[in-house]
Amino acid sequence: MSEPEKLTKSKDVIAYLAEQFPNCFSLKGDAKPLKIGIFEDLAKRLEDDEKVSKTRLRTALRHYTNSWRYLYSIKAGEARVDLDGNEADKVTEEHQEHAQESLKESKAKAAQKAKEKNAAKPKAPAKKNKPEASKPSKPKTAKKKPKPELKLEEAELSKLSVGQQVQVKAGNQPMTGTITELDKSDVQVQLANGLSMKVKADKIFLRA
Repeated sequence: MSEPEKLTKSKDVIAYLAEQFPNCFSLKGDAKPLKIGIFEDLAKRLEDDEKVSKTRLRTALRHYTNSWRYLYSIKAGEARVDLDGNEADKVTEEHQEHAQESLKESKAKAAQKAKEKNAAKPKAPAKKNKPEASKPSKPKTAKKKPKPELKLEEAELSKLSVGQQVQVKAGNQPMTGTITELDKSDVQVQLANGLSMKVKADKIFLRA
């Protein structure tokens, strides 16, 4: 009996999840906010499934929750769902704010990539047209002031507690999360997008 083919692409894993849990995941239309801690539920349900590994599952889930379609679904007051489509906790205003910020950054990156791609294309020779009457130049609009940088201060492990909201530095931008477990120098944090991760205490910060 041949072994089932392992899924290696996030797109294929997400399609498989939508097939296995249609009341939770979707490929088209409006996405549903996922229950906080959904990864642990998925890992448990699919622990004997040879088609998808835990690593691929985590990567695909991150891809799904960072998609524009999913980020649009994170609205304060909306009910999150578990794997069977049952309502769980509600989306908070802070989670909505974090999702909108992530959406804004993602769109900005996409626009920058498109701009760079267009700039790399060879330009067609300009056509010689009849000289047009000079048009009055539009007044320059004032540049928007840059958003003030979020001020953070290092958190003392002894002063952290389960349920406390913190900022986690796991990349370029700090992410909002809630502490779910404290274990010596490790801290288990639930991120606003539903993912759970364990980090060292030196990665945990509080708003100054």
